[in-house]
Amino acid sequence: MTNPILQVKNLSVLFNNEKIIDNISFNVKQKTFLTILGPNGSGKTVLLKTLLGIIPPTSGTITWDKDVKIGYLPQGLTPLKLKGMPMSVKEFLLLKKINSSQINELLAKVDIKDKNILTKKIDTLSGGQFQKILMAWSLAKNPNILLFDEPTTSIDISGEKTIYDLLFKLQKEQGLTVIMITHDLNIVYKYSTNVLCISKNKSCHTTSPNTLSSEKLKEIYGMPINFYKHHH
Repeated sequence: MTNPILQVKNLSVLFNNEKIIDNISFNVKQKTFLTILGPNGSGKTVLLKTLLGIIPPTSGTITWDKDVKIGYLPQGLTPLKLKGMPMSVKEFLLLKKINSSQINELLAKVDIKDKNILTKKIDTLSGGQFQKILMAWSLAKNPNILLFDEPTTSIDISGEKTIYDLLFKLQKEQGLTVIMITHDLNIVYKYSTNVLCISKNKSCHTTSPNTLSSEKLKEIYGMPINFYKHHH
């Protein structure tokens, strides 16, 4: 058995004297797809940032595999956020200190056929193209684990599907581990191998997507949640 890529034991995080994360323990095995679910304000983003070392844990331990290389996409990046940044797509990707042939490889990985995209200004891209460029950015240093915080906030439904399909394909082809925060329950049933449920007053637990019932979701979210199971 390979060791988990990430082990979290009894993790608690206080933020502005409020307990945001309360005694969570979970493991993430290599090459799995973990979705983090929970209502707004339940600490999902804080959890990711704590895993990344941006926010210090108050107690508990976070143990990454020694060979871990992390790719991270924070929440809420949109072309609008970068409005007026006079930067081309190529210049943006070069910030990752990679060369032109590596950039072309990345474009191929994220299914961008149009090489002219490199000369376009980053704030002129469509939501879907922008998301693919961000994905290329997060893959730039050949990470073996990707952390995504609601990656599709800026794109429409058809674009979302494309991004998730692409992510799933990359995960399979490259043997990546993925940890993702999403509100889209279809993602949970279609792609995830594990789900971590977080809510303010219930303890968290990982489970397989198949064991998530509407009752369970109601318990986590504190209200009825409708969803449709998609089968492969």
